[in-house]
Amino acid sequence: MRILYVEDEKFLADAVKHNLEKSGFDVDLAYDGEEGLNAAIKDIYDCVVLDIMLPKLSGIDILERMREKKISTPVIMLSALSEVEDKVRGLNSGADDYLAKPFKTVELVARINALARRPAAVQDRKISYAGLEYNIDERALNGVSMTTKEADIIHELLKTPEKVVKKEYLLSKVWGGEAYGEDNYIEVYISRLRKLLKELHSDVKITTVRGFGYKIIKG
Repeated sequence: MRILYVEDEKFLADAVKHNLEKSGFDVDLAYDGEEGLNAAIKDIYDCVVLDIMLPKLSGIDILERMREKKISTPVIMLSALSEVEDKVRGLNSGADDYLAKPFKTVELVARINALARRPAAVQDRKISYAGLEYNIDERALNGVSMTTKEADIIHELLKTPEKVVKKEYLLSKVWGGEAYGEDNYIEVYISRLRKLLKELHSDVKITTVRGFGYKIIKG
């Protein structure tokens, strides 16, 4: 799962990121409200964890902007304030869960996993990049249907274009508990996707970043 963690206390943010990554999550950090909002509205995360008290924009501001833009990503609000009004405001603004600080990372992991188990809303969703349009619900790239695993891989790559997606993350996300032993097998699907991009006469390429993973780029 890809997590956005927005926290202005840098030492705490770095520590939580380290512990979340040890639990198998892929974590991006933002240290103020504006940076957090810019990341959150990309709509590429499986869960967003927001501190309420942030410089520039509050966590509530970020949450409200996300919901205004119809971004339904699960959000967990964090606050050192344990006031009931604070919790109610966050939940009324569209938060999915609330965690008071200080907290133990194991509890945050449990909350994230619980949200991940909730069924996703069914809607017509598309991801566009450099002339490509991936229809999530139809598992089609520019109208061409793909196999389940091809679709899952292109989905993950297009969620974060021009950014490396770790091979281990892809294996975990696409193959789940069956990831072991599939390390070379993923190359077969990457090769198929590269062939499909050529057939679509796309300028987009999937590049291999040796020792790390893959990224999708234009040109």
